[in-house]
Amino acid sequence: MKEQFKKFLNEEQDPKAIEKITSKLNDLLMKGEEVGYIAVQKKPAITVFPDSIVLTNKRIIICKPKNLGLSMDFTDYTWDEIVGTFVKENILGSEFSFSTKTDIQVSIDYIPKIQARKIYTYAKEQLDILKNPVSTAAPIQEAIEAEYEYEEVEEEAVEEVETEEVETEEVTNYAEIMPAVTPSPSYETYEPIQPAPASTGERKLSELSKEELFDKLQNYKKLLDNGLIMQGEYDAYKKEILSYM
Repeated sequence: MKEQFKKFLNEEQDPKAIEKITSKLNDLLMKGEEVGYIAVQKKPAITVFPDSIVLTNKRIIICKPKNLGLSMDFTDYTWDEIVGTFVKENILGSEFSFSTKTDIQVSIDYIPKIQARKIYTYAKEQLDILKNPVSTAAPIQEAIEAEYEYEEVEEEAVEEVETEEVETEEVTNYAEIMPAVTPSPSYETYEPIQPAPASTGERKLSELSKEELFDKLQNYKKLLDNGLIMQGEYDAYKKEILSYM
């Protein structure tokens, strides 16, 4: 018996049954097909020729001996044919069954409970991989993208540090060449806005009527609102005009 099949003798499998199955499986397995688990039937009475179920990464193979163990029938179902798998634990072993898309029900009874749990778990994993083929590859792709982004960030950080070092060096050298000059304080001067001299033809305030004086005060108010005269100038004009009203 090959070493790769000895691992299936840990959960009460019949060694003779495993040996017969494995001797024939070598010719049945396809390229890239690997055996995931082998479960062997164990009835309460002595079982000379037990049925077996083989689970690979591509299909389920039902093995049934016949002609006193001299020959064996193999029936296989690929994972994309299978709709669901089921396990029913009884007092004497468990029953493993599955259904196909063509409404075929297949079951094998008297499977030891630990073997039944193992094949059920393996079958669920294979069906999940078939339903979500991208989920297994997604974390790897995300890890590659994250690593690529991390490398880009590192390269940008190195470039920024090199740029800062060059700029600092240039500024330092420039400071060494140019003498330090203390800037002299600057002061801004403002000249007061002088009121425009009255034209020779303009009448004096004393000669204006109250309505004309009021209009003149309104004109000064507009000049103030438009920023053309200062508040102090407006107050002086207002005081002078009010003295004649």
